[in-house]
Amino acid sequence: MTVTDSASTSSVPGGRLGLLPRRDAVLRMSEVRAAELADSPIEGENDQTMLVNMGPQHPSTHGVLRLMLEMDGETIRRSKPVIGYLHTGMEKTGESLTFLQGPTNVTRMDYASPLFTELAFSMATERLLGIEVPERAVWIRMLMTELNRVSSHLLFMATNGMDLGAVSMMIYGWREREEVLRFFEIVTGLRMNHNYIRPGGVAADLPDGWRGEVERLLTMIPPRLEEYDVLMTGQPIWRGRLQGVGVFSAEEALALSATGPVLRSTGIPWDLRRDEPYLAYDQVEFDVVVGSYGDAFDRYAIRLNEIRESLRIIEQILDKMPKGDYRVGDAKVTPPPRARIDESMEALIHHFKIFTEGFKVPAGEAYAAVESPRGELGCYLVSDGSPKPYRMHIRGPSFVNLQSLPHMMANGMLADGVAIISSVDPIMGEVDR
Repeated sequence: MTVTDSASTSSVPGGRLGLLPRRDAVLRMSEVRAAELADSPIEGENDQTMLVNMGPQHPSTHGVLRLMLEMDGETIRRSKPVIGYLHTGMEKTGESLTFLQGPTNVTRMDYASPLFTELAFSMATERLLGIEVPERAVWIRMLMTELNRVSSHLLFMATNGMDLGAVSMMIYGWREREEVLRFFEIVTGLRMNHNYIRPGGVAADLPDGWRGEVERLLTMIPPRLEEYDVLMTGQPIWRGRLQGVGVFSAEEALALSATGPVLRSTGIPWDLRRDEPYLAYDQVEFDVVVGSYGDAFDRYAIRLNEIRESLRIIEQILDKMPKGDYRVGDAKVTPPPRARIDESMEALIHHFKIFTEGFKVPAGEAYAAVESPRGELGCYLVSDGSPKPYRMHIRGPSFVNLQSLPHMMANGMLADGVAIISSVDPIMGEVDR
């Protein structure tokens, strides 16, 4: 992909994805299906449809998702997603936890990219407090979330391959993701659900040797992505399973408030990192990757190229990582340094009070949004002046994007339903929050 500046846009069919030429003219699947139905009218005893339940235990529903399908033979006439099987209640739970405890709750919503919910919650809390985190904390947050975007998209590569019969891809994608999670474990102590990004900064500074570990990832992953291109992108069977499947128009995407790769696959280059910059994204260069046809292949190819763009951002973060503190110095918001607890009775009392009572947040409301691997992830907080949120609501991209399934699956084949669900990449922990 040719890079020009931080506001540039890269189209999926070009660049490194051009192993095989895309078709010169692609009819919308709705037009193709309409033509097929016109040629073979349904009449007589074949005009009956059947209701079929897909899930909530189906392996390709990426969680506890149920789909009610109205089938006409092998053709899906209508579909209806049914959610709510997890019943996590995390939004209501968040109102019983202090602002300091909040990240331990929200990190479990999108368990494939937990650092993004931690970031959105922390940014909303900081807006209520009226504080700004130190520069080093800003860049650490960027480093960790971009690596989390890489690990999330690698998980998609693995499960998407498995869903469509490319069983080897499950092994390869999981292999690379494990390396990123290993770095997370070095930094946060956990592979998932980190509670690392907190109001006021991050839980701990980057450990000794972190730069070498990141450089190892930057060296290891790009050649593996080239292997993915050979294994899948340029594979005729893979293209046949995805091209022209689950077509979604820009008009439909905008009407349903879809974001992330689902929206960008329709050709709309909307990315919060570029269009509404937060953290320090206005200080790095990257491309917003968009599609042309809005089909399952575009959604796959966008995620593959977004891994490359995230690695490019991470390279710049290594060069620009500032020195300084990793959290605000306000003793009312962050706990005292661990070494001070053994030296000062005041520090011990403060440590005890902040973890038992929390800190009070001025009354008001705030909304903060970040670009997660699945789209716009927002956190809306209302404070009544106490240490706990009066109201917390998460704008989950998986929940919103799930509404696109009936439009993508209409008049498609049952065999393509699995590919369409996988291309949306929903995380049900975030849907049933």
